[in-house]
Amino acid sequence: MSEWLQQAIAHADSIQDGFAEQRSASLALLKDTKWPNRKTEAWKYTPLRAVERSSAVIKEDSPELMPQSVLGADFLELTFVDGQLVALPDELPDGLTITMQESSIFATIKPERHLFGLVNDVLASDIVIVTVAEGVQVEQPIRINNLLSSGAQAHIRTVVELKPKSSLAVVETSEAHGNTLATAFTEYLVGAEAKLEHYRFALQTDDNVAVGGSHFKLLEKAVLNSSIIGFGSQLQRIDTDIIHAGEKADAKLNAIYLLDGQELFDLHATVEHEVPNCTTEENIRGIAADRSRAVFNGRIHIHRDAQKTLAELNNRNLLLSDKAEINTKPELEIYADDVRCAHGATIAEIDKKALYYLQTRGVSKSQAQLMLSFGFINELIDQMPNAELAEWVRPIIRDRFAQMEVK
Repeated sequence: MSEWLQQAIAHADSIQDGFAEQRSASLALLKDTKWPNRKTEAWKYTPLRAVERSSAVIKEDSPELMPQSVLGADFLELTFVDGQLVALPDELPDGLTITMQESSIFATIKPERHLFGLVNDVLASDIVIVTVAEGVQVEQPIRINNLLSSGAQAHIRTVVELKPKSSLAVVETSEAHGNTLATAFTEYLVGAEAKLEHYRFALQTDDNVAVGGSHFKLLEKAVLNSSIIGFGSQLQRIDTDIIHAGEKADAKLNAIYLLDGQELFDLHATVEHEVPNCTTEENIRGIAADRSRAVFNGRIHIHRDAQKTLAELNNRNLLLSDKAEINTKPELEIYADDVRCAHGATIAEIDKKALYYLQTRGVSKSQAQLMLSFGFINELIDQMPNAELAEWVRPIIRDRFAQMEVK
């Protein structure tokens, strides 16, 4: 067991609050869990040295609200600072409630696969429950923003439930100010015929460490449209798990990762088709420059009873440096015989003919590289349902490209 994990367990043992029963159960599992190493399949390409060496600490003082980016005037803001909930919307639309809960209620995070989910269980101080009533269409998106001050360690858990025939858009963001460590997990239960529009923007870089995920359970005819955009850092790990638990559920996942320097980004996406007549579409695109490293593992599991499944997984990557590294592993595990499934992965360099063509038209080499790289991922940005969010993130990505070099 690592020293960092021992310290986390010791801190959890000292916490005195109303969540003792849940924390005790998770602590027992955590103490029996082995620290991942290169022989651990889920962490094969992602060393945890950045976690082990982190000097970030859990701050006990009551935090003050910090400056944060503005997504738009119509967003309902749910803000955490250093792991503590500090701000809620002044008013909520009818049919939307936000309460506190002492434990996860949907069990979408599997303890045997998510060591850091257990860490989050024992260290999260506030678990927030967002509920949309049956038949309610919430027009304003909710933003869950995790702010970290310099040197802070934080652990947050949010649970979102959409009752049948309701709809909601949720935007998960994080903003860190250096030498931070965070675990942030969000669980979603999407009820029958409900629609969830989901975004996760992990745009912190530099010496920050972040491990977390978004976990979804879809009931009958539920619809999920999820978009993830991530930059690298010392360690950025996102797990996205989708469970098709009701027939005719539909899930779409688009993800983009952009890496530079010596950054590390790891995206694991697992889809469980447990019932018949469901669909999944995944489009993942990544760009790695300099000495950065990207990891993508996408697994679609078609259970024996999940006949008439339609599932597709595509991962395309662009290398901007011969020293950058991308490890991709798309997987299909199929136990039903009446399905239509496909998967694929590519790793390529910038098209030299296209680059030459742009240069002959008077475009500088660096500008041509920027144009081709941006075009590689812009298609997925165009597919974001919320045009306001797409316009918000585009200049951030352009600035990111401006800092990246083809070597």
